[in-house]
Amino acid sequence: MTTANKSAKDRVIIFDTTLRDGEQCPGATMTFEEKLEIAEMLDDMGVDVIEAGFPITSEGDFQAVSEIARRSKNSIIAGLSRAHPKDIDRCAEAVKFAKRGRVHTVIATSPLHMRVKLNMTPEQVIETSIANVSRARNHIDDVEWSAEDGTRSEMDFLCRIVEAVIKAGATTVNIPDTVGYTVPEEYTAFMRTLIERVPNSDKAVFSVHCHNDLGMAVANSLAGLAGGARQIECTVNGIGERAGNAALEEVVMAINIRNDRFPYWNKIDTTMLTRASKLVSAATSFPVQYNKAIVGRNAFAHESGIHQDGVLKDASTYEIMRPEMVGLKKSSLVLGKHSGRHAFVHKLEEMGYKLGANQLEDAFVAMKALADRKKDIYDEDIEALVDQEIAAAHDRIKLTSLTVIAGTHGPQRATMKLDVDGQTKIEEAEGNGPVDAVFNCIKALVPHEAKLELYQVHAVTEGTDAQAEVSVRLAHEGRSMTSKASDPDTLVASAKAYLGALNKIVMKRQRDMPAVAAS
Repeated sequence: MTTANKSAKDRVIIFDTTLRDGEQCPGATMTFEEKLEIAEMLDDMGVDVIEAGFPITSEGDFQAVSEIARRSKNSIIAGLSRAHPKDIDRCAEAVKFAKRGRVHTVIATSPLHMRVKLNMTPEQVIETSIANVSRARNHIDDVEWSAEDGTRSEMDFLCRIVEAVIKAGATTVNIPDTVGYTVPEEYTAFMRTLIERVPNSDKAVFSVHCHNDLGMAVANSLAGLAGGARQIECTVNGIGERAGNAALEEVVMAINIRNDRFPYWNKIDTTMLTRASKLVSAATSFPVQYNKAIVGRNAFAHESGIHQDGVLKDASTYEIMRPEMVGLKKSSLVLGKHSGRHAFVHKLEEMGYKLGANQLEDAFVAMKALADRKKDIYDEDIEALVDQEIAAAHDRIKLTSLTVIAGTHGPQRATMKLDVDGQTKIEEAEGNGPVDAVFNCIKALVPHEAKLELYQVHAVTEGTDAQAEVSVRLAHEGRSMTSKASDPDTLVASAKAYLGALNKIVMKRQRDMPAVAAS
């Protein structure tokens, strides 16, 4: 859609909830610093609303939302709150530092949720919603109200409550498909009917928030636009609870590429999509599947001879979008131990990365060290290396050295040196196998009660000198923390991955206070 053809009624507000709903994905907890970095990228990318967290849940979440609010340049900064006065007040306090803040309050509206979860009558839900929207409006002008399990709610009741909350001051009304139950045609009709039947619907922006349980989150979100919604709530890489949320990059590029079918527009700089995907993947230690649309490693790869022949003649034969549109460039440089900084920076830019000065220097040193140990440096090696540098940038516990004695005669033994808050600690430990010995060493150096839920190893590239990429998930106090690490030595990668997850636990414990009890 050309600039001349753009109109306010076709404007779609992109509401990103990576830092709130995305972080609720098991194991995807982010550190304070990672949240700030991701929020800055989303702000620069043109995201209209950044849902920065759930302030009432912990002191750490409150601090993160407050600091993101202080630093925001363009985006509206939102916080989530339940339908409780204390939640509303805490949320408003956190977002008040933003140039533009929003309180987002949610309550369930389906018969099942009202009966089983809330133990409230429909009339009580309406009264509570009015009271909390009014309370939020006393704090701030921008208030969003959400009907949890909206697509399984009764239309007559939904019309009544939506009319009431708009009258009470809600400026955005969100009708989520909380459990990923609806289908596109149904959702279009549902949204259209609701908007047409609510007398004051023109006083608010209607929003969609779709989950991917049946694989239709993006399709349903776009269908919601056809029904009159003008805000889409989504996450980078589609991360989120259960099967995840609508993927921001897919929603944006679907509107961009098929503007004939979706005649809307938004402010997202699409050339930053790949970079955002890599940053979120590194911060959460959640890999992006190779065949993921838009940002997957294979999204612009062609192996079939027929496809390769067509692309060489004219890329549009098999590519409906150019890699440059989403921030990728054609790779032309092969890195090695003789490569300089300029070539390394160029390679990172081609791959969609943009690092700060300190991160860049650390990554460059790590690349040189890897090149001394490995004959061929593939893009996958660079990707694993840089993701590790991003994820470990603020770690308090770092591996200094590791020696393992293994073989047919056990027990195996590990000797480890760690840097813990600037202090060097050394320990030896035995185990039933070298990995067990390494992990026992860590437990001796940093005592903890976390339980190992996942230990997974795979090779980053081909060849006997390939880097091993290890994923570790630790469970602690009801939360799961996941981390990835890579190294040509599998045991070193294992230690780094375990320490990465442990660092997240330590940093979260340091920042978080017990959740404030809801009234």
